[in-house]
Amino acid sequence: MNIKVLKQKFTVCKVLDVSLIHFADEFLFIGKTDEEISLVCTTEHAPADTLEREDGWRGFRIEGVLDFSLIGILSQISGDLAGNNIGIFAVSTYNTDYILTKEENFDRALTVLKDSGYHLAVD
Repeated sequence: MNIKVLKQKFTVCKVLDVSLIHFADEFLFIGKTDEEISLVCTTEHAPADTLEREDGWRGFRIEGVLDFSLIGILSQISGDLAGNNIGIFAVSTYNTDYILTKEENFDRALTVLKDSGYHLAVD
């Protein structure tokens, strides 16, 4: 399986006002529930006014379009990383999954994935 390493740095935050979100950002994930509005975006486009904010995330994506019938892909990757004490923040889109790790664990996460047989593509 191919993993695409993303060059951007990411921020995970909670926002109150969606009008502050930079919708032209190349990477933008919004989750809204009855309790919160969560936002994952590039750090350079994170709103200045957030309820909570955590910078320092790096990411990669599983390359290709993942069919909904595929089972266990995210579980396998998260298991490999968890077995090496690397926490993740996962975001799924219609096509694929994105996995974020804290910046201080990112290089180690890539090494773990490479050693687990994943092919890494880096820009």
